[in-house]
Amino acid sequence: MESETHSNNFKVFQELNLQEFRDKFVIRSVEVQDQGFVINRSDGTFHNLINHHGEVEMETASKAYTVFGIAGTIRLLAGTYVLVITSRKEVGTYLGFPVFRVTSMKFLSCNEDLRNLTNQQKKDEAYFQTLLRIVEETPGLYYSYETDITLNLQRRYKMADGWMSKPIWKQADPRFVWNKNILDDLIENKVDEFIVPLLQGSFQMGELKLNNLSSKITLVSRRCTRRLGTRMWRRGANLEGDTANFIETEQLLEYDGFKSSFLQVRGSIPLLWEQIVDLSYKPRLSIIEHEDTPMVVKRHFRDLLQRYGDIIAVDLTDKHGNEGLLNLAYATEMEKLPDVRFVSFDFHQRCGGSNFESLKLLYDEIADDFDKHGYFLQTSEGELIAEQKGVIRSNCIDCLDRTNVTQSYLARISLNQQLQRMCELTSSDFSCTFTGDEDLEIFRHLWVNQGDEISLEYSGTNALKGDIVRYGKQTVSGMIKDGISALSRYYLNNFQDGVRQDAIDLISGNYIVNGNSPSPFQLNKFESRTLFPVASALLIGGLTVTSITLNRAGQNAQSMISSVICAGATAGMMALVKSNGRQICSRPRLCGLL
Repeated sequence: MESETHSNNFKVFQELNLQEFRDKFVIRSVEVQDQGFVINRSDGTFHNLINHHGEVEMETASKAYTVFGIAGTIRLLAGTYVLVITSRKEVGTYLGFPVFRVTSMKFLSCNEDLRNLTNQQKKDEAYFQTLLRIVEETPGLYYSYETDITLNLQRRYKMADGWMSKPIWKQADPRFVWNKNILDDLIENKVDEFIVPLLQGSFQMGELKLNNLSSKITLVSRRCTRRLGTRMWRRGANLEGDTANFIETEQLLEYDGFKSSFLQVRGSIPLLWEQIVDLSYKPRLSIIEHEDTPMVVKRHFRDLLQRYGDIIAVDLTDKHGNEGLLNLAYATEMEKLPDVRFVSFDFHQRCGGSNFESLKLLYDEIADDFDKHGYFLQTSEGELIAEQKGVIRSNCIDCLDRTNVTQSYLARISLNQQLQRMCELTSSDFSCTFTGDEDLEIFRHLWVNQGDEISLEYSGTNALKGDIVRYGKQTVSGMIKDGISALSRYYLNNFQDGVRQDAIDLISGNYIVNGNSPSPFQLNKFESRTLFPVASALLIGGLTVTSITLNRAGQNAQSMISSVICAGATAGMMALVKSNGRQICSRPRLCGLL
């Protein structure tokens, strides 16, 4: 069990002085001046920790500034790029340890080999650099200098004594370390005090006044790195059973000396399926027939059973249309897994017309198992009162909007159960339910913000149905906001996410750059960014000419014929564009579908 004293914890340096010289970068701790290292700007090699201040300071640095951590290095065609955290914001604490959100990052270039590249390699390097600029804007990255935040409270409790004295990157769960693929150079050069493992997901914290006692509620969502990607280009599972948008969400309550934790997980339906963008508002879902599908599902749930205990798989997809086919295929495979309970709950049909209290029907169906799963609870002295023995695994199609509404509903029920247990243990005469308007507003606010952040990372926009989580019903302003977000998703999915997927594949190691790698421009035969403007110009031009001729159609027969011809030509162009939608949309170059 971890000690809550901070004195023997491993700590990462919080502020670093970065000096840029003509031939090197010098990075050293602001707190401990003789701790640091040198990176050669010609080839990205590391030198030993600085013990020779005179040699460094004989030359004047061209630039010097403060950075707040080293996130990793990546090797491209022309050399090495070092990712540093250039600004941060403190967003709260996790079990007393300060937590920060990354607000800006920057890649330092060590690429003097650029001049030795061929013209094609220079073009490729320019594309990779574009991807690095996208990586610099990655949302939802969190970290702590004093503790690992990838482990939930129950797992921390079970760790061996002294584990917090290890370097923080060694403490972490590799599933949730966003930058694990780019830490190798730093680890090999033994600069542990400079290595910052980053968690992608969400970290929300609020102060409550439960029974007039100061309390903290923290919501931590941890996004798995095994199948990272964008909404349309990473669906379903891979052959190893890893699913897209898999997220562990922990709701942590600190109340009157007690600490309690409630876990839920979400993830894409663990089948092999895809939904390729083709300019349609809702592209067709396609289930990929594969002989290993049963094994994929088995691998996925075997991993969850080992990590979390009993599993209830709650599927929130529709039972008709395209979703219905996927729902049926999922249910069919789950019948082969007797040790996992599967519950199909058609969210849109059961909760349609803003009837979201119908989620009680779902809870009633799983209540007995939900209570058996329980939650983790310990006293201020670290005494174990209860363990969580299982989790709810929820999904819809994107595992964003319907899933977030459902998880927040279940989290509130668990929170009330935790409070009731705490009051029983202290023989409190206070109310043991979570009903205060102000506290309830804070709770809802945390879940809305968490839903928005997770959605932004996967789809590029805020979550839909956020007003349901906040107010318990759909509002007019909420519907307008959802409409704008839905249109934004359509644009991003069709015309931006191919490049964004490439950036994710590059930084997560799905695509490795080396001299033998094929050019990204050879991997994708279609240049969508060229076709899209041409198609747009043809459609806009056709619609404009058709509109003008229609206005003149009543003047004479010739105008009428011209209108018919223009309308027919425009309709033909629209059909041509639609039939080539997959080629016009932004597509990943590096890995395609995995």
